[in-house]
Amino acid sequence: MLKEQVINTIKKYNLIEDADKIVIGVSGGPDSICLLHILNEIKKELNFKICVAHINHMIRKEADEETEYVKDFCKNLGIECYIKRIDVIKIANNLKRGTEETGRQMRYEFFNEVLEKTNANKIATAHNNNDKVETILMNILRGSGTSGLKGIEAIRNNKYIRPLIETSREEIEEYCIINKLEPKIDKSNNENIYTRNKIRNIVIPYIKKEFNPNIIKTINRLSEVANEENEYMNKITQQTFNEIYVKSDNTIVCSSKNNKNWNTVRVVSHSDSHFDGITEANKIILDLKKFNNLELVIKRRIILYTINKLLSSTVGIEKVNIDDIIKLCNNNIGNKYLMPIKNLKILVKKGKIFFIA
Repeated sequence: MLKEQVINTIKKYNLIEDADKIVIGVSGGPDSICLLHILNEIKKELNFKICVAHINHMIRKEADEETEYVKDFCKNLGIECYIKRIDVIKIANNLKRGTEETGRQMRYEFFNEVLEKTNANKIATAHNNNDKVETILMNILRGSGTSGLKGIEAIRNNKYIRPLIETSREEIEEYCIINKLEPKIDKSNNENIYTRNKIRNIVIPYIKKEFNPNIIKTINRLSEVANEENEYMNKITQQTFNEIYVKSDNTIVCSSKNNKNWNTVRVVSHSDSHFDGITEANKIILDLKKFNNLELVIKRRIILYTINKLLSSTVGIEKVNIDDIIKLCNNNIGNKYLMPIKNLKILVKKGKIFFIA
């Protein structure tokens, strides 16, 4: 039953194509072991290859036992398995970041290392339907926009795939029992230290008991509607961006070599040797008048779309930053700029908006 459900999810979102090679992130827990077992079962039917990447975070005393379990599990199935041990707590302390955030970064870096080493083209993670709902609730609590209602996508960048995204945690656990997989249980999931654990162990059970026993399905329906509307708005945003995008001419935005204070920013020609030029690759120019004539909801999306196009990320950009950029554009005062994050400058100059990395 579950195997067919996963196949349907794969076909619905076109997660796996003929002759793909997939790196499966496997921790040893029920979700990832279930994913590995199912993908191994259907790989001949759908004609793809698999290998496994397992990272030992060296946080819990059970971690070594889990590593051995994954190694033996892969050996019994005849699947190549790549293992890496890394002291996440030490790295997190050195970087002054949270352990959870650092662990996630280390995992994906390792998954991509294995992808390059094995000439694979996709990475499969075991995020399930419950994970998606938990993420949506986390986004709501953080005050995200409507895009946060999408939760975890089935496929991202045509590279990261989640074949279990329409499968519930209960179905996964039942599959493991029926197939006698005996996955390892991460006891830290029961500790209400992290926000996700609190939502999983406290918030959702409370909502189920007091308000809606079908809250998982309800939020998923909300997510589907939000995703459909977001896809439509993304198309509108891209079309609008193309309409207000200004192709670069013979002028570039630059700052004086002798003055790193951006109060002296001005527009000069390429031949001016007294200034450091901003190259084509690290700036995007928009038409100020056309931008100001847009509806507020499109303005906000255009700003995020432009920043993501320039930096391949919008991390650190908050609503207050977006509102400040819109205010800057409305005021239309020359030689004024904003730096919402350290590697991004937004400058309004001579009827244009310059986004500079």
